[in-house]
This record gives sequence, structure tokens and C-alpha cells, in this order.
Amino acid sequence: MLFEGKFTADGNAFDNRITRLFGIQYPIIQAGMIWASGWRLASAVSNAGGLGLIGAGSMYPNVLREHIQKCKKATDKPFGVNLPLLYPDIDKHIAVILEEKVKIVFTSAGNPKTWTAKLKEHGITVVHVVSSAKFAKKCEDAGVDAVVAEGFEAGGHNGREETTTLVLIPAVRETIQIPLIAAGGIATGRAMYAMLAMGAEGVQMGSRFVCSPEASSNIAFKEAVVNANEGDTVLTLKKLTPVRLIKNAFYKAIQEAEERGASTEELTTLLGRARAKHGMFEGDLNTGELEIGQVSGIIKEIQPATEIVAEVWDEFKQTATNPFSY
Repeated sequence: MLFEGKFTADGNAFDNRITRLFGIQYPIIQAGMIWASGWRLASAVSNAGGLGLIGAGSMYPNVLREHIQKCKKATDKPFGVNLPLLYPDIDKHIAVILEEKVKIVFTSAGNPKTWTAKLKEHGITVVHVVSSAKFAKKCEDAGVDAVVAEGFEAGGHNGREETTTLVLIPAVRETIQIPLIAAGGIATGRAMYAMLAMGAEGVQMGSRFVCSPEASSNIAFKEAVVNANEGDTVLTLKKLTPVRLIKNAFYKAIQEAEERGASTEELTTLLGRARAKHGMFEGDLNTGELEIGQVSGIIKEIQPATEIVAEVWDEFKQTATNPFSY
């Protein structure tokens, strides 16, 4: 067996490779989402026993530094930074991370070979997000400490393979020896139990934590998420970078353009700049980009991050005791 896991003697924590790797109580990770995961959310999740991540994808280097410093003051628990490697100022972001002595970095949207060695030279635990077993193996070869395998259900930018989490996790588990975190379509303790049963050793949740007061996203966007139903999200912009979002006027414009055979250049112009900021941070529900996962269809309330972590953990424990109860 590649991994093991067990409840601690008092039942108030879980002991496995993921909790030991990060020094956390529960194998629950909050995704580093753009326009949602600043220091307030990251520190709240970490204080609740999970691992909070600051989403650097929507931050200039000086803003990232500010969030790291505030997070240090708000929690004495481990937290990390999620860093898209295709960011234009990536070297400046790396410099901030090293100067602020961040201990955990989740990288995504790029080649893990580029920065993993540099980060590990400074004692940083490195995790990379993938959408296929093939890239998970490349991450292991690049020396990362763990991978997040994110299925087609996930919100935001997504893999071109369109592999669902249910298929992806077993495939990745058979391919790598290092710790595995499941992401995409996970919002409950029962889903967490299912992921661990298939070979994951932790879960990363994004959409569920968007629906918290601590998330920096606009309240109008949060309310749109909790009001979303099954089928209200779609993976689009496949000619550019596939992204899952809530259907709205912006999506309809994209759909019409794609149906008439719009070129990549035309779609890029239609997308414009700061579309995600307008939607998720400023609350433009019509022409903004509203990135969220399919699991939004079962999220029905805005809850404090502490309550979310506790609820997921309690349901996970109950399911582990009797997996066939509901």
C-alpha cells in the first residue's frame, strides 16, 4: 500500500502523509483561488485545522507580501501560497515568497521543473496542481512533495483532458508514489471520504470556501454561487484556456462567438482584461467572469470558514464510522 491514514486516539485529528507533510490537523486544503483567497480566508482555514492558501494569481508582488505578512499575524498555524507559474511577474512573486519565508507553495499552470528546485533549496514544501496522470508523473520526476489532481468538475481554469475527479484520482494514484490530494467537485465530508477511499490522502476545496464571509470575493458573487443549480456552470473558452464559470451574459456572448467559428484573436478580444475581477471581486454578474465549480449546485449557504472545516470533518468522521448511512 502506498499510503496509510488513521484517526488520532482522541478522534480530533487525522494522521497520514498529508497532515504530516503540512503539519495540520485535518487533510483539508482551501484552494488558492483568484479574487477569493486572501489572508483572511487562509488564516481562518488554518486556524480551524486545515491548510489555508493565499491565492497569488490575482495579486501584484507588493500585494502578495502584504497578505503574507497579515496572515502571519492572524495565525500561528501552517499556511501557504498558491502561485500560477505563467504569471508575468513570477520571478518577483518568487522573491517575495523567499523573503517572507513562506513554508508551503502550491504551483499551477506551468512546468514544475522551472521553480521546484529553487523553492526546495530554501526548505519550501512544493505541491503542483495537475489534470492528468501523465503530468502527475512529471511532477514527481521534478521533485515536488505532493500533487493536487483536479478533475473536470472544478471551477476556474481547467485541464483540457476533461477527466472527471472520479476517474482521475485512481489513475493518478496508480502512477505516482508521492502524496496525492484530490480536487474538483468536493464540498462535503462524504465526498472527502470517497476521495480517500480511491487513493487520495487529502482534499482541496475551492467553491465551498468561496461561500464564506472571509472570502474576499463580492457578496453578489457568493449569493450567485449559493443560488446556482445543477447545470448552471459550463466549461468554455476551450480555444484559449478552458475555464468553468456560471452562465451569464458574458458566457452567452462567448457561446455565440464560438458557434459562428470565432478565431482565437476574436475570443481574446471578447474576453478582454480583468473580466474575472469584474465578476468575482466587483460583483458584475452580467458581463463579469464568474468562475466556480459544478459543486456550486449543492452549496446552499454562506458559512464562516471555521464552520465549513468543522462540518466537513464531522461528516467525514461519521461516514468513516458508517459509510452506508445517509
